[in-house]
Amino acid sequence: MVRLLLDQKQLVIELSAIERRVAMRRTSLTIPRASIERVNLTDDPWTWLRGVRRPGTHIPGQIAAGTWQRTAGRDFVMLRRRHHDGVVITLAPGEEFQRVILSTSHATALVDALQHDDVEAQTNVTDIADHA
Repeated sequence: MVRLLLDQKQLVIELSAIERRVAMRRTSLTIPRASIERVNLTDDPWTWLRGVRRPGTHIPGQIAAGTWQRTAGRDFVMLRRRHHDGVVITLAPGEEFQRVILSTSHATALVDALQHDDVEAQTNVTDIADHA
């Protein structure tokens, strides 16, 4: 499962070696906090999946990982199995992706952590939410 790290300037979606391989991506994602326009919690992130996989891995109902191209833009997706909650992060125009769609048990902690601007060093979002 992805690891979510946050500081005053950016959100880092840290991918494991296996996640990078199935997403066909060499690096983790770094998103400037100023580029985050909206964060939606969802009990079924699979319903947000749109477009065509380019490049990535897709086994319906099991895993969707990588870039999804659609007419409105590109999304980064990291979804596992249908029983996980998730988060949809909408980004400002000009970013690499228009949306980031993740299945994670830490979606609520991410929303809570994003409300804090005083995070100086990169910290796991669950730790930030626990200390709030």
